[in-house]
Amino acid sequence: MHPAVQKAIRTLVSEGKTPTVATVKSKLTSSVPMPVIIAALTSYKNAPDSIEHDVPEQDASEPDALSQLDRIEAKLDKLLAILEERK
Repeated sequence: MHPAVQKAIRTLVSEGKTPTVATVKSKLTSSVPMPVIIAALTSYKNAPDSIEHDVPEQDASEPDALSQLDRIEAKLDKLLAILEERK
């Protein structure tokens, strides 16, 4: 089960809410494909006790965030170079 989805389901359960695709998606801090969310919910519904075990969460969004930051910086550098040429 995807660690971010598992954490979202755990959070919802601890709040006394029933996990659904919409509620889980609203708790996610990173983009997770819909089939992964659905598979995690199905797994949870088949074995609710499986979500209680704390699995150390690996921040899967960190590499994506870094690569996104690198792309933004490259675009900014390109824009600054274009502006400098126009002066």
